[in-house]
Amino acid sequence: MKMIENSWQLQNAKNKFSNLVDKAQHNGPQVVTKHGKDAVVVLSIDEYKKLIKPKTSLLKFFQNSPLSKINLDIKRNKDLPRDIEL
Repeated sequence: MKMIENSWQLQNAKNKFSNLVDKAQHNGPQVVTKHGKDAVVVLSIDEYKKLIKPKTSLLKFFQNSPLSKINLDIKRNKDLPRDIEL
């Protein structure tokens, strides 16, 4: 069985963890298999940050919302709170 360059059997990944991390940092994501099936992917922090980074800023998200044209009344009621007997 030929080993795919970025694929590691779990036991091999555990034994050569430092090498696995180095490969993930320099050669891209590395797949770890367990019982012959893909189990997890090890990737560099830079790759991870790219995955979780929002595509647009929060401001742009709200500006592009279909609800952005709705006129909401967000005035606060300035009356004093009601008295509650304790």
